[in-house]
Amino acid sequence: MSGKLITDKIFFFVKEIITDISQKIQLIPIIIIKKLIKKTQMSYCSSMASLLCPSPTVLLQHKVNRVCVTVSTNITSKSYWTSVRNGRWHELSFVTKAKMAVEGDVLEKESVSVNADYGVVSVHHVGILCENLERSIDFYQNILGLEINEARPDDKLPYRGAWLWVGSEMIHLMELPNPDPLTGRPEHGGRDRHTCIAIRDVSKLKAILDKAGIPYTLSRSGRPAIFTRDPDANALEFTQVDN
Repeated sequence: MSGKLITDKIFFFVKEIITDISQKIQLIPIIIIKKLIKKTQMSYCSSMASLLCPSPTVLLQHKVNRVCVTVSTNITSKSYWTSVRNGRWHELSFVTKAKMAVEGDVLEKESVSVNADYGVVSVHHVGILCENLERSIDFYQNILGLEINEARPDDKLPYRGAWLWVGSEMIHLMELPNPDPLTGRPEHGGRDRHTCIAIRDVSKLKAILDKAGIPYTLSRSGRPAIFTRDPDANALEFTQVDN
């Protein structure tokens, strides 16, 4: 074998080695990228698995929150709700706090223990302003038939007034400049600020108002109720009740 032939074979062999090494070197970045992608995918899958399969601690907290949500939504007719937190029972004043906790899932922040049972009994009285006390007393006492509560004198107050019985509650007439205009008010008193009084017979009151020439409107919904105004345009509703 000649020297040139041996040199050519060696050159060809070295060339193949160099080519092979070059191709492998070019593949290194691709292999690294594939490994990084695979690692990222595994990390993502692990994160998703932790979300889909929470730990027992998370499950327990979720159950506690569900207890609070279930109880609060079932007691919508009351002004408080009961929740369980950190092994203790709490009473909250308003159901709206329970709804906020559900929507924002922030039970710890919204569940503030407040006891708002301060003993609401009924409406005690309604204050009505009048420009002329005698004129208003004539309307409420002589036309509507309300009796003055003599046990509530106004001599200690810096203005004239009178207390009139409305069942077990009262209307407090106060002689002060009336801030409400007498004109431009809604024709129907039900669309204005008004005081509602329960009565037995709307038809009898209607006859009394007709005799006195006092304008009125009937309920727009068809229920037995009549609306009128006192001499200072304060709206009054009289609704018929059975008992």
